[in-house]
Order: sequence, then structure tokens, then C-alpha cells
Amino acid sequence: MSVKELFKLDGQVALITGGSRGLGLQIAEALGEMGCKLAITARKPQELEEARAHLEQRGVEVIAIVNNLAQFDTIPGMVDQVLEHYGTIDILVNNAGATWGAPAEDYPDAAWHKLMDLNINALFYLCREVGKRVMIPRQHGKIINIASAAGLRGTVKGVTTIGYNTSKAAAVNFTRTLACEWGQHNINVNAICPGFFSSKLADNLIEQLGQSLLDRIPLGRIGGEDDLKGVAIFLASEASRHITGQAIVIDGGASA
Repeated sequence: MSVKELFKLDGQVALITGGSRGLGLQIAEALGEMGCKLAITARKPQELEEARAHLEQRGVEVIAIVNNLAQFDTIPGMVDQVLEHYGTIDILVNNAGATWGAPAEDYPDAAWHKLMDLNINALFYLCREVGKRVMIPRQHGKIINIASAAGLRGTVKGVTTIGYNTSKAAAVNFTRTLACEWGQHNINVNAICPGFFSSKLADNLIEQLGQSLLDRIPLGRIGGEDDLKGVAIFLASEASRHITGQAIVIDGGASA
């Protein structure tokens, strides 16, 4: 197989959660440009419609499904909509997530449960649904979980994100364990661990840390609007067919 063929994604179907903005939309742009048919989901109808129009203007075939993954009983119906429209799901990108900052001793119960429900429980339920119904019967699939570099370490002084870091650490080991279980079905399960990227979730913290953040990044900048695209294409394509259970850090070298 040629190198170009290894990276081909023409006609494959990708389901991307949290696909209406930020990192999810960046990944959707990348997969769409490579010829994937997309299904994007998010909670807010207006943002989702804007994302759908944006992708269609780029020549991408896409459907938009309003869905709140924290309402677990809606997950089978959302998968139904994708399968009714496209017939299959080749690539699953679990990007939807939330964060909440508060000191551990005062961390609200509701905040803790919100983060665990969306960042790890919904991740499991959606993987289970797509795996059991589509990927295991077909003996093929690519799952990409968007974890975080924050799931691989603690925090600097003054940053109080214990719920987020814990949930993302869980997502990393979930990825490793699911990869071990589903490797027999020819399903690759990997995680991307972004460092700081400009997004609605991260911008307040980026502003708070200021120059001290950039001083800890060897490349001297935060992640940009194209910096996840290459690794997403790689993990979605046959170029990564012998890679599974990995957590790839995209943080400008900060973790080094």
C-alpha cells in the first residue's frame, strides 16, 4: 500500500461529539477535508447549525444532531440517527467535555458529577454503543478520545482543576484498557492529549497564567487552529493501524 493510500479517508463516516466549536470543529474540518462524511453533535442548536454551515461551505458532507451526552438515555437514539443517515460509523471522535475550577476542599458535588458524567461516563456509554452495534460486528473501527495533558500530571500552584484532571486521567486509562479489549476486533483506540489551546473552556485559565504559561512551553506558543489536524488524520487512517492504546501529547513540548 502506498503512503498516500495509508492516509486516505474518502467516504468514511466520522461521528464527532462536541463538534460545533473549538477542538471538535478543528478535527471535523480535518476529517471533512480528507473526504469523510461527518456527523457532528453538540448541545446548543445555534452553534451546531453554524458549524454545519461552515463545514458545508468547505464542501463537506455533514449532518448535525442536537444532543446532550450527559443525558445518557439519549445516546442510543443519537447513534440511530447517524446509522439511519449513513449506514455505518467508521471513526468515533469523543471530544465533548467540560471543566470547572474550584479548590478541592470546596469543590461542589454538582461540579464533580457534571465533569465525571460528561468527560468519562458518556465517553464509556458512547464507545459501548458504537462498538457493540457497529465496530465489533464489522471487525474494524477507529476511536479517538480527546483527553488532555492535564490527565497526565497535577497542576501548577494556583490552578484548581482537580475534577477536570481526574476525569481526563480516567479517559487516558480507559483508552488503554479498551484498546486491550477491542484489539481482537481490529479496533484501534487512541487518545489525543492537548495542552493549552485557545477555546471557550481554556481561555480564562490561559489569560490567568499569562506569560508564565508560555515560559513553560518550549515552542513558546499555545496550540493553534491547525495543530490537532495532522494527528487526528493519522489516528483515523490506516497509517496508524499498528498503533493502539496510546495517549499522544500535543502541547508544544511542555510535558518534556
